[in-house]
Amino acid sequence: MATARRLLPVTLLLISLSRALCTTFTLTNSCAYTVWPGLLSSAGSPPLATTGFALAPGESRAVDAPAAWSGRVWGRTLCGADPGGSGGRFACATGDCGSGAVECGGGGAAPPATLAEFTLDGAGGNDFYDVSLVDGSNLPMVVVPQGGGAACGATGCLVDLNGPCPANLKVAGADGAGIACKSACEAFGTPEFCCNGAFGTPATCRPSAYSQFFKNACPRAYSYAYDDATSTFTCASGTASYLVVFCPSISSLKSSVGGGATNPSASGTGLPLINDTVSFLNRGGGGNGGYYDASSSTSLTAPSPLPVAGQAAAAVLAWLCTARGRHWLPW
Repeated sequence: MATARRLLPVTLLLISLSRALCTTFTLTNSCAYTVWPGLLSSAGSPPLATTGFALAPGESRAVDAPAAWSGRVWGRTLCGADPGGSGGRFACATGDCGSGAVECGGGGAAPPATLAEFTLDGAGGNDFYDVSLVDGSNLPMVVVPQGGGAACGATGCLVDLNGPCPANLKVAGADGAGIACKSACEAFGTPEFCCNGAFGTPATCRPSAYSQFFKNACPRAYSYAYDDATSTFTCASGTASYLVVFCPSISSLKSSVGGGATNPSASGTGLPLINDTVSFLNRGGGGNGGYYDASSSTSLTAPSPLPVAGQAAAAVLAWLCTARGRHWLPW
């Protein structure tokens, strides 16, 4: 009993540190179909407790990331055991990570795939995050900081690009319907579209008509490799957790997000989260009879705030953010 009393303050301190020094990512599926999120840690970044799982429509799951974590999150679609002579390996029609299992185990997304990219506790004590269409798009996705104040803007792509995707970029399913939209780099492989070789600098690699298709629909998302100025967002480290929503709908995101989703000055990008001059088919089952008509919407709303997460820590604090560390603690 005396030993337990002596350990109690230490245990409470570790619990406090774990809660304060881990950043929580809450992944929510607002699609009308199952999504299998994939998670990949960057080289040198501590691994997460999971690298992939299934999310049924309407389901959410929280994943804690340790201090200074860097990596990406994406959604896989049309997944299942592959009956085509591969021993029943798990595979996905879009965003597949090649692991043959629900857990990606260090594999990245096969393009085309919409990517959410994060660097926690980066330069200047900031978290850096973006939603990238550089590798194409397979489903709508937004990142919404929870906490952090008005400077922490929402970003992403609210619209399903698979329908209006240009014919020479479109990936079609068995029924002929679009299931993903390639980037020009993936479709054609030329240096001017891939920003390599003689086109490997910001001065020589410029937006193309194809990247403008993505940018016009999703003004805050990365549309090509050097789209940094309007597509990278920051939030002071240790002030926010992050909500990642697949197939976000206007009904679930009303009013203002992180200082105003339609506020042109939010996060200093000078760009709205949505383009009020275009309309796209929304597979997420949102309002307007299944269509998202940007010209008829007003603003977006963040869901209820999630617990505020934290900032840099040593290796023991990274351990506290893992499933093993959390299992050891008596919460």
